[in-house]
Amino acid sequence: MADATTKSTVNVGVIGYGVSATIFHIPFIAATPSLKLHSILQRNPAASALSAPRDHPAARHFTALAPFLADAELDLVVVTTTPETHFSLAQEALRAGKHVLVEKPFVPSAAEADALIALARERRRLLCVYQNRRWDGDFRTVQKLLAAADRPLGRVVEFETHFDRLRLDKPTGWKGALGIDRGGSALYDLGTHLIDQVYVLFGAPRSVFASLASQRDGLRAGPQRPDLQPDSVTAQLFYDAGLVALVRIAVASVETRQPRFWVRGTAGSYRKAGLDPQEPQLKRGLKPGDAGFGAEAAEWNGKLTLFDQADGSTRELDWPNADPVTYTEFYRLLADAVLRNREQDLPVPAEQARDVLRIIEAVKESARSHREVDLS
Repeated sequence: MADATTKSTVNVGVIGYGVSATIFHIPFIAATPSLKLHSILQRNPAASALSAPRDHPAARHFTALAPFLADAELDLVVVTTTPETHFSLAQEALRAGKHVLVEKPFVPSAAEADALIALARERRRLLCVYQNRRWDGDFRTVQKLLAAADRPLGRVVEFETHFDRLRLDKPTGWKGALGIDRGGSALYDLGTHLIDQVYVLFGAPRSVFASLASQRDGLRAGPQRPDLQPDSVTAQLFYDAGLVALVRIAVASVETRQPRFWVRGTAGSYRKAGLDPQEPQLKRGLKPGDAGFGAEAAEWNGKLTLFDQADGSTRELDWPNADPVTYTEFYRLLADAVLRNREQDLPVPAEQARDVLRIIEAVKESARSHREVDLS
């Protein structure tokens, strides 16, 4: 691989050609001027409804890992396969001298994350994790509110982040079959996003208390059901100064406006319903850069309620999302980091994803033991 610091374009190779690759990665690679879709590894395109050679004839195509990684022109490998394969594929790509981006959930354990981080530094290559929901418009709005110099919410005492849906049918594919010990379940799939957002805002918690359950089956995780694949998560993350962050995932939530954020402080609160529009827009075929991409309809604006200490009154304001920068910003930052080979410039360094895995492991331990788990 050529020294990326001498190049102006990064050659990107994608491992896997499912929804992750076709919806969440390749459109953003194509939209980033300093990135080029160089190659795709799809083990059996003829047997798949999605065919990489048909869809991207200008790219190089491989059906085996060894020749894919042996390509000297390949700079950055994007791993979009199922979670239990992430560790071995990232390890082989790093050993081959490539920079690596891994789809979330990163790997099933913090120990595996540490091993990959050590290998990346040994080989002087970058290792990044695709926590793209840091660039959701509603989350960026929360970030701006909490960082505002005038502190409109005052001291934050409670923070709720939800991913509640009505999905009573078990999902097909790995999301319905992969065990929690291998990176499956709602905790690793959706919980990775929510816990990562809490981590970005407040850092690692002091302790965790959590419950995991299958709302579809009416079962709760614990010593009698350590193998349960939860579709529901209720986790409390405790911080100093009395702050509590609640992470909530449900599949039996019958609502017309599903909750997303509820942030309460000593001077105000912010409530938001609905999900960031980028994922459904991408699934409908909208591309990064298209008119309206990332923009949310005004009917889904959040509500900011402020307390007037002078007269004890409250007033509610319509609070639209911050101007969308969209997931394109993730890939722009990643491309710049690779071109400079600077770990500190990565949009989501692997160390941060490792810290989130430690919180996830505390959630699992708390649900198993029915006790608060100390992380301090």
